[in-house]
Amino acid sequence: MKMMKMMFALVTFLSLSFSAMAAVNLNTASQAELEALSGIGPVKAQAIMDYRKKNGGFKSVDELEKVNGIGHATLEKLRKDISVNGKAAVAAPVATKPAKAVDAKKANDTKAKAK
Repeated sequence: MKMMKMMFALVTFLSLSFSAMAAVNLNTASQAELEALSGIGPVKAQAIMDYRKKNGGFKSVDELEKVNGIGHATLEKLRKDISVNGKAAVAAPVATKPAKAVDAKKANDTKAKAK
């Protein structure tokens, strides 16, 4: 049993490690995905999104330096974590409708009538 727990922990750790290595696409990332980058807060994330909207997206990672508040040092720190193609690292949550509640008495009455 202890071996199973250790294997589960190892598999979980490895799967999280691989997902952490995926680069965030500057052209498709959401505000939350951008804020997940080291050194990027709400203001810089919004500036990235504004630049992207105004200029039709980033053609290269180096273009990030043109965003107000992001300099060479920040770009170099982020370089390994960002890209301008491919999917964003974290998928946006899918909105779902809550299941319709069923009245238990009504369900039982329907079953009784069917018999």
